[in-house]
Formats: sequence, C-alpha cells, structure tokens
Amino acid sequence: MELTPAELTVLGLIVERARHGYDLEQVIEQRGIRQWTDVGFSSIYYLLGKLEKRGLVHAPEAPATAKSRRVFHATAEGREVAARTALAFVAQPQPVRHPLLAGLANLPLLSDREYAAALRTRLAEVEARIGAIRAAQQAQAPLPRPAREVFSYSLSLLEAERQWLAARAQVPDDGQD
Repeated sequence: MELTPAELTVLGLIVERARHGYDLEQVIEQRGIRQWTDVGFSSIYYLLGKLEKRGLVHAPEAPATAKSRRVFHATAEGREVAARTALAFVAQPQPVRHPLLAGLANLPLLSDREYAAALRTRLAEVEARIGAIRAAQQAQAPLPRPAREVFSYSLSLLEAERQWLAARAQVPDDGQD
C-alpha cells in the first residue's frame, strides 16, 4: 500500500475539496471517521506535513493575516496515489487484528458466567453503537456516496457482530466462577 489508512483518509478529504487543518478536524468529527481509522486531532497536522513532503498536497502561500490558515490542495500525483491506494484497500482483503479475538483465544481464563456477562455487555454496547450510527446517518442526510458506503458497511459489520453475540450470550452457566 502506498498510504496508511490515516494518510488516505486525510488525502481523500483534501481530494474531495481543498481544506485547512481545522476544517479537516470538523469533517472527521462530523462523519464519525474516528470510529474506523486512527486520525487523532493532534495527528492531522503531522499527516499533512508527511503528505506535503511527499508532494501529494500543497498549500499555496496565503496573505498573512492574524486568522490566515494554510489551505491544502491535492496535487495530480496525490490524486493518483489516493486513487490507487483506495482501489487496493477496496479490492484486497486484509487481516483484521481485533482485540476481541485475543480475548476469545484466552477464554480458559474466564468462567462461563464471566464470559456470558462480557458477551451481554458487549451486545448492549454494539446495539447502542448501531443506534448512534443510524442517528448520525439520518442527521447528515443526504449523504454523499462515500459516506453512505461507509455507514452501510459499518452497520453491516455491527449487525453481523450483534447476531453473533446474541447467539452466544446464552452461554450455559456451569456454576464456576
């Protein structure tokens, strides 16, 4: 891959339209992007610097004023690299490194009762997240196609996890703690 998911996210938002760092932060927050990628508030300017050094974005000099902000634009190379990386991310499955899998691999450390309680807790949290995502989706309607696809995929994964959890949350209690 030519870009990390965080780099592609920032570059993709700039390809969408020229933006300054604060504008990027607002869009990232509004779209719930932090739910699916690691773009922290403090890392936005770091990522912009990396993309600028690689020639993927540029910020034309603006007149110096007290409130001037550097507005970043995607370069032609930036658009090409973003498109290639996005295509690779969509087409090529990657292994999922999920903490849940590490927890499941260590089930012998938990009693059946603890495991069932943890599953029920997770199920409630997944259901709350589904509700929050649906509310965010409706609040931002109409959504551009990329945002619709992100919401759709995210909800599909959460629905599958909810189904899996609901089937397992009934783990029989063997009376051990």
